[in-house]
Amino acid sequence: MSFETVSQSRCFAGTQFVYRHTSQETGTPMRLAAFVPPQAEKGKVPIVWFLSGLTCTEENFTVKAGAQRIASELGLILVAPDTSPRGEGVPDDPEGAYDLGLGAGFYVDATEAPWSKYYRMRSYIERELPALIAAHLPADMERQGITGHSMGGHGALTIALRNPGRFRSVSAFAPIASPMNCPWGEKALSTYIGSDRSAWREYDACALIENGARAPDILVDQGMADSFLESQLKPQLLEEACAKAGQPLTLRRQDGYDHSYFFISTFIEDHLRWHAKHLG
Repeated sequence: MSFETVSQSRCFAGTQFVYRHTSQETGTPMRLAAFVPPQAEKGKVPIVWFLSGLTCTEENFTVKAGAQRIASELGLILVAPDTSPRGEGVPDDPEGAYDLGLGAGFYVDATEAPWSKYYRMRSYIERELPALIAAHLPADMERQGITGHSMGGHGALTIALRNPGRFRSVSAFAPIASPMNCPWGEKALSTYIGSDRSAWREYDACALIENGARAPDILVDQGMADSFLESQLKPQLLEEACAKAGQPLTLRRQDGYDHSYFFISTFIEDHLRWHAKHLG
């Protein structure tokens, strides 16, 4: 399967695409959404990646965040990949839980069977998909930003920290700040990576910062009515790690907001304007 157009719709003078291709990393068909603004008709434009959270596909951000209007104004390509491999034979949580398996790839390269054959979302996002985007879309790969929500916020932070110089901007909505220190992360990392907690550190933003990794100024929005705030997200751990290391961080605590796309749609314009400022 080549890079195939599943659908395209005119949107705020640009075009919203959904694509499908066969991934060499995951060994499965993969889907992604990409909004291309009208400025791309005249040349390459900056790109902002959005990584989604648990249970999501490429569709959630595309239809719920309301990001296309401002991306059209600012001249930004938005790319939203899926959150895990899918298809026949791809393992899933045997108990049908939402926080492991399908829709819960956690942006890691699994090393434990049976997950390791398919669950290679780190390499898919870091290596394979950027090459495909560069080949098929008018994206200026010298001007990349990355953001995400919840599990995807964890993905955005860790991918930016592991790839210094690739992203000029990084932000997150209610990220899982330290997967090593919350139930979601402990379950996923122990299952996908194994019991050696030292191997988990490359998938934990706080641990990466403690180890010396750095990113450009980080913007994080966190809703204070988020039901996962204390048990899973723990933004104070990121705040403490950044303060200790001198890593620039703007952490905005938003009273009354929860974990939903109502929260994301409220602040997506702020984030895209912030990325556009850094991307030039």
